[in-house]
Amino acid sequence: MFTYDDRIIDAFPTIRAAAVHATGLVNPPSPPPLLDRYRAEQAAVSARLGDGPIAELPSVAAWRRTFTRFGTKPTQYRNAAEALLRRLVKQGDIPSISTLVDIGNLVSIRYAMPVAVIDLAGIDGAITVRFAGGGERFTDLGSTDPVPPDPGEVVFVDRSDVVSARRWCWRQSAQSGTGPTTTDALIVVEGHHQSAADEVEAAGADLVELLAAHQPGSRTSVRLLSPGHPTTGRQESLDGDGLSGQP
Repeated sequence: MFTYDDRIIDAFPTIRAAAVHATGLVNPPSPPPLLDRYRAEQAAVSARLGDGPIAELPSVAAWRRTFTRFGTKPTQYRNAAEALLRRLVKQGDIPSISTLVDIGNLVSIRYAMPVAVIDLAGIDGAITVRFAGGGERFTDLGSTDPVPPDPGEVVFVDRSDVVSARRWCWRQSAQSGTGPTTTDALIVVEGHHQSAADEVEAAGADLVELLAAHQPGSRTSVRLLSPGHPTTGRQESLDGDGLSGQP
């Protein structure tokens, strides 16, 4: 369902990830208990950040180095977590979108790591993280016209060469974004910093707990990914009470 290409592992051996597969979902506007948790997390993160530079957070700094290594300017294209944190600091809050998006954003700002919430209905087969050749197709949110990624940038791509995320964790596609009809989703949290292995595991556990609390009819499975275990492979179903896979 989700795998890192060998060339990505060779070029970025620091990658650590948790991939959560959730089925039986519904995706309405966030209910009041989730909104309360989301707003409380935003307040806690704002207080923790204070006046410190977001770019110097270990997780953000590591993503900036990663972007630079595959030829993307990290000040022009910010990873999704950094963009959320900057919006939070500048505007004072991150608006609620939907249950699934809010859960992903809550965990993303908590750990300062990008979290992609992907509707699997728009994905053909498995997602591979690899370098773009330039012939793939990406349709931005709000657009209907596909454009090719830049050769050499890191993309999430399916077996039909449709890109679901550009510049690794900068922006998702129209096809992969969740909406009111989403029932089957893959949620991926990734990091490159020194403590990423422990933190992606904790983030995965938080995602499972939040889904169990606010998507009680769902079933989840989790795989922890690293250079030694670069693919989700076989997964065990969970009820929100643990993790499967190896770090």
